[in-house]
Amino acid sequence: MMRVRTDGALLGVDQVRTLGSISTDFARDTADISDRQNIQYHWIRIEDVPTIWQRLAAVGLETTEACGDSPRGFLGSPVAGVAKDEIIDGTPALQEIKRRYIGDPEYSNLPRKFKTSVSGHPSLDGAPEINDVSFVGTVHPTHGPGFDVWVGGGLSTNPMLAQKLGVWVPLDEVADVWEGVIGIFRDYGYRRLRSKARLKFLVADWGVAKFREVLEKEYLGRTLPDGPSPDRATVNGDHIGVHEQKDGRFYVGAAPIVGRVSGTMLSALADVVEQYGAAGVRLTSYQKLVVLGVAGQDVEDLVAALERIGLSARPSTWRRSTMACTGIEFCKLAIVDTKARATALIGELERRFPQMDTPITINVNGCPNACARTQVADIGLKGQLVLDDSGNQVEGFQVHLGGGIGSTEPSEVAFGRKLRAHKVTSADLDDYVSSLVANYLAERNDGESFAAWVARADEQSLRGERALAEVGA
Repeated sequence: MMRVRTDGALLGVDQVRTLGSISTDFARDTADISDRQNIQYHWIRIEDVPTIWQRLAAVGLETTEACGDSPRGFLGSPVAGVAKDEIIDGTPALQEIKRRYIGDPEYSNLPRKFKTSVSGHPSLDGAPEINDVSFVGTVHPTHGPGFDVWVGGGLSTNPMLAQKLGVWVPLDEVADVWEGVIGIFRDYGYRRLRSKARLKFLVADWGVAKFREVLEKEYLGRTLPDGPSPDRATVNGDHIGVHEQKDGRFYVGAAPIVGRVSGTMLSALADVVEQYGAAGVRLTSYQKLVVLGVAGQDVEDLVAALERIGLSARPSTWRRSTMACTGIEFCKLAIVDTKARATALIGELERRFPQMDTPITINVNGCPNACARTQVADIGLKGQLVLDDSGNQVEGFQVHLGGGIGSTEPSEVAFGRKLRAHKVTSADLDDYVSSLVANYLAERNDGESFAAWVARADEQSLRGERALAEVGA
């Protein structure tokens, strides 16, 4: 497996085309868009790696520290610099952090991996709640646009939401503060016990007051101004669909199916971007992509061209809102299939609920590590082996319900609810999710979200006990 980091950058035609050709030439046409805004290949032969590195370097891309106990690929806003409602463009800060610190031996042997997010968009599209450090756009009443700092987020088997320092950091100081935070992790992180070697455990033990004090006194040598912090997102952060930019052009967010693309698709995408003179492509933290800088008269033709190559700018609710990790197909940690299973689930839900009027996020994971964020989806499915009705051990899922991040409803920024002793086999997954959705549609109040319904629903409804005939099973 090989990951190519993008760090929130705008990918031009040559870069997208190179990503496609590497896949077709060296990776058996495999490629996935990860929820870390990486491109991930499989079937890479070690003897081909030097050639791949050369091709990537020729277009300004790299794989440095995309894996390992290091600063992993950064998340940035896919619409940075163009969105009408953006608070502040964090792109210069991401570029400066990368220039200064990626590949620096001082930060290449951390206690564990270290995840970064920088976004000035009010949708919180960089998933700040679940990163080790996030710089979140905010407006100070005196100083103007800048960033608050959130620290200690992360999922896996001990999920924790990031805590807000309540500070204000100007754009040109983001890289300095980032170095301070990662320095604390390097120097104070729990190296001796790998299961507690993420920053979130240190933040949980210290608390934000001590963390801020150490950051300011030991690493920055100055006090950060207090500042406001956004409570929640104000709009959806996946950027799917057609949206006008502040310069009068448009950006178009498009969805593959559960992040699965291919070299063939990426090469075709490069052709589309070139044909319509678009500015380029950014990947998203929801396994999607956004084409930026599209002229108004070209929007519908570009949307149609994307659809023809397997990228939908007007996807179904189910295709838009479902993510899946790599799964047992390629990951040695996974227990169950994810990509193909989630794709089949999407198809069945599209058949049974073709006119779904409310987004319901479904995140499918192959193991407990939560690479596709099991705990923060409306329906989170964590892969494990379960017993079927005949007592045979088969692929299945533990179910998490009613989680969410980046939500426009404060009650939904939370971890999903686990039902005691409730698991579902992979074979029964279509029927279970369909029954769950049918129960929600039958019992919801006007305007009630899925997560809000989960919070008050009884276990009979959440266990999916409903006649499936009602939903066309």
